[in-house]
Amino acid sequence: MSSSSSSSKTTPSLAFSTPVSLSDWLKPRLPTDSFSSWGVKPGTKTVSNLWLEISAGETSLNLSDLHHRPIRTVHVASVKIRHPKSPSRLLLESRQLLSDGTVRPRHRPLSEKMKPGETVAEAVDRAIKEELGFHSAEIVEGSYVMKVEEGDSVSYPGLPARYVLHMVDALVDGLPELEGEEEEFSTEEVGECGGVDGVFVKRHYWKWVDQGDNCGSS
Repeated sequence: MSSSSSSSKTTPSLAFSTPVSLSDWLKPRLPTDSFSSWGVKPGTKTVSNLWLEISAGETSLNLSDLHHRPIRTVHVASVKIRHPKSPSRLLLESRQLLSDGTVRPRHRPLSEKMKPGETVAEAVDRAIKEELGFHSAEIVEGSYVMKVEEGDSVSYPGLPARYVLHMVDALVDGLPELEGEEEEFSTEEVGECGGVDGVFVKRHYWKWVDQGDNCGSS
């Protein structure tokens, strides 16, 4: 996945009345093999998932001015939670258990798609609550960084994506202070729903790692 400091020009965000209308629009614009793998290949999501994201304002779907290809844009709050006793260690999500029984590798900090009008602090608090089961975090002053990454969507193969990452460091009291590199703890997801035909996250798995092992978002 590539990084950039500015985003490419796109058309205004598109809207679709149903998952079927979204599917009909995407089908001729994406590689057939990639599109047919959505919701079938382990770790991928369905058209219904994407439609829900668009309808909720968590994702915008546009056409790039240059190639007239669909591009999915997501604003993401990325939270580097530091170990309370060893600030050089970060909490990474190692994997996710999905509702279809598959396990999706992650190896990235706590990340949450932002909702329309939501501030970074509000998105961080929501992420902490929904994914870790805690109610608030202390954001480290001066830690905010914004970065844009572009590449294919992991959840939606063949669909180009632009991730606008709003990154902060944070402290969260009460998390398990596991010492071993291989030790993990898990939490139940309480905020995600995949709809009738969608795939959603059921459980998150976390571990503390040295900062140099952080792979970032993708």
